[in-house]
Amino acid sequence: MRQAREQAHEVAAAQARREAADARASEAKAYRLPQLRLQEIYARTDSPAEAFAFQLNQERFSFADFVTGNPNDPDPLTTWITRFELEVPIWTGGELTKRARQAGLAATAAADSAAWTADQAAVNAAAAYVQLAQVREQVALLERARETVAAHVEIARAYGEQGMLVRSELLRAEVELARMDDLLAEARGYGRVAEANLAFRLNDPPGSAYELAPLPAPADLAAGREEWLAAAGGRRDLEAARTLLAAGELEAEALKGGLLPRIGLVARHDLVDDSLFGTHGDSTTIMAVASVDLVDLFRFGKRRSAIAAARAEAEAGREDVARFEAGVRLEVAQAYELARVALERRATAVQALAAAEEAVRILEERFRAGVVKTIDLLDAVTARREAEMRELVARADAHLAAVQLAVKAGRAPESVLSESQNPTIAEGGVQ
Repeated sequence: MRQAREQAHEVAAAQARREAADARASEAKAYRLPQLRLQEIYARTDSPAEAFAFQLNQERFSFADFVTGNPNDPDPLTTWITRFELEVPIWTGGELTKRARQAGLAATAAADSAAWTADQAAVNAAAAYVQLAQVREQVALLERARETVAAHVEIARAYGEQGMLVRSELLRAEVELARMDDLLAEARGYGRVAEANLAFRLNDPPGSAYELAPLPAPADLAAGREEWLAAAGGRRDLEAARTLLAAGELEAEALKGGLLPRIGLVARHDLVDDSLFGTHGDSTTIMAVASVDLVDLFRFGKRRSAIAAARAEAEAGREDVARFEAGVRLEVAQAYELARVALERRATAVQALAAAEEAVRILEERFRAGVVKTIDLLDAVTARREAEMRELVARADAHLAAVQLAVKAGRAPESVLSESQNPTIAEGGVQ
């Protein structure tokens, strides 16, 4: 589970999205900072007013030349302007503040989503681990069961050669042995698939092999139903939805800011000359600017329609989040019941397995004494194998149900595993 949190592709993608959201939040805040611009402007003109102004800015104006020449028809004048401009937004109707808050909330939601994705990756890895451990144990059970059936076939064959057993019973035993071979081959195939699935979940190279510890007995649930339900309110995907809703609720306020005046301060310093980057003339200007976007103000209610749409979207979002919260509680309640049922099924399976093992022990003794038929013994062995499979499936289901309950209730899935329940990949197990 730890390796999946660190290496899974979906976790890496979620972390990248979180970093992008953080960067966008920083970008939005930067719009409130002073903006510094550098411009290089080239102009060549014989416009009387502009030529006169540019001569003044170059600080090359001569009154004598002005009165002796024709100011209405000046010679073309070349001017280079190196301009440094500082713009400081003072008030933007609250729009920049709202946009920055929206970006910050989106970054918070992305962090919650990344944490939820990591939990999901851990759960998927745990499920793949349990499935592989289950099929490995299933293979071991079938191998033992086949050995038992093969031994009974040999005994039946010996009895048949002595005339103590009819041929039909021997054939029945051989059919059961062939069926065991089929089940064993199928289980080994499932094992190869389960191993490939675990490698996929851990983002290990294809073909990686694992040596796993056997699944331990599941532990009882650490809390009651109401405690699990109470924990569900802090689930990370639910927190992300709430945060995005808060960001959406700011949209109408941000749009309203576009209807209000914007006030800013502009400071400009110009270096003016008749050559590139010249410094013969210079000037400094400081301006306070207030502006209103008349297009937004008088475009026949388009901005107001956008504000109304944003409010309606926010209301829809509130309903969606309320439904999400109710759905989370339902998920937790279902997961809790499934976990309880899985533990009960496992306890029942353990009892059934003990009875099946005792039945096989008794019938084997009677079979060796020649009291019972081979078919009766094979039926008992089959019943024991089925009881072993039921116990194995119930044990695996209990582990899976426990981690699913934890993650649906907003807890780390590892929190339901104690040291005795936390089997690890054996040292050197990954090849």
